Formats: sequence, structure tokens, C-alpha cells
Amino acid sequence: MTTNAEEPQTRPRRRTPAGAAVLREDVTEAIRAAVFEELAAVGYARMSIEGIARRAGVGKTAVYRRWKSKLHLVLDVVSAIAVMGLPTPDTGSLEGDLRLLYEVTSRALRHPVASQIIPDLQAEAARNPEIAEAMQKTLREGQEGVASKIIVAAEQRGEVRAGLNEELALDLISGPLYWRSVVIRSPKLPKGYLPALARATAEALKAL
Repeated sequence: MTTNAEEPQTRPRRRTPAGAAVLREDVTEAIRAAVFEELAAVGYARMSIEGIARRAGVGKTAVYRRWKSKLHLVLDVVSAIAVMGLPTPDTGSLEGDLRLLYEVTSRALRHPVASQIIPDLQAEAARNPEIAEAMQKTLREGQEGVASKIIVAAEQRGEVRAGLNEELALDLISGPLYWRSVVIRSPKLPKGYLPALARATAEALKAL
């Protein structure tokens, strides 16, 4: 039997576009980890998508499916740093909440990778407005999210007055430790520094 050339042929099944594929979370996390390592090893300026992909054990396509460029990838990492390990303390007192926050934040900031990445990104931020804006937004939001909850809880317990200057309160909470750990990069905190900082900050907040 001869097949009529005009008869409709069975259409081949359409393949799902590569970009529409489900992105594996384990691959995404491997790439993020590779970014931290690559930033710490070579810095932002020398970092490349090729180097990240090689370190993560994936192809460049896997990286580009998730992020449009090196800049977008680094901005995602900045967001991760901003909330790295930060808890929402609930110790029952303002001073206790601050002390727990400072202990966890100090460990995160002093992590060997983070301690190398953040100063490098700060240097890049001076040259790149997009990185500067992203760092300001994400790092501040990460701290503010936790610090705001500490203040609200303290208000509810009557430890601080309602309606205090929240902007100033957030600066008091976040500023000193960030200054010592990131800006002047003190190699080691003095003995008893974090409890003393928590106590002093709590008293300052009560005075607002």
C-alpha cells in the first residue's frame, strides 16, 4: 500500500526546552558553594563562570540556567551571607537575645571564607554601583530582620519603650560588631567582649 504524500504525518514529540528543565537543588547548592570557594581563592575580579563550573563539577550551561552573569551569581551569594546562620533569639531577655545574636553573627563573620569574601566585595562595591546597592540592601535587610524582632520582643516585655527610634536602635545593635569584625578585622575578640557588648547595647536601647 502506497502512502499518500499529502496525508498528515505523525508529528515527532516536542522536547522540553533545556531552559524549562527542573533545576536540581543539589546542583544549585554545589554551584553556590563553588562561588564561595572561588571568591575566597581568586576574588571577584578574577572569578569566572568557567572557574565556578569547574570547581562545582558541572558545565557552564548549568550555571547560566540559574544566573545570567557573574554579577547576578555574586549578588545571590551576598544575599546568602546576609542571613548566614542568623537566628531569631528568644531567650526571654533583651540582653540574652543580643548576646545570642552576637555569638552567632561573630562566628559567621569570622568564618575563613566569609572573612575573605566580604572585604573583597566591599572593594568591588566601591567600583560597581550594582554590587554596592545589593550589599547595602541584602546585608542590612538580613540584620534588620532579626534585630527588629529583638526590639519588638523587648517592647512586649516592657524592657524598652514603645515607639523608640528603630533606625537608631538597629544601628546600635549591628554597628559595633560589624565594625570590629569586618572593617578593622580584629584578629581576636577580647575576652568577655560579646557579653559586655550585649549588656552595653541593651542599656543603650533602654535609654532611647
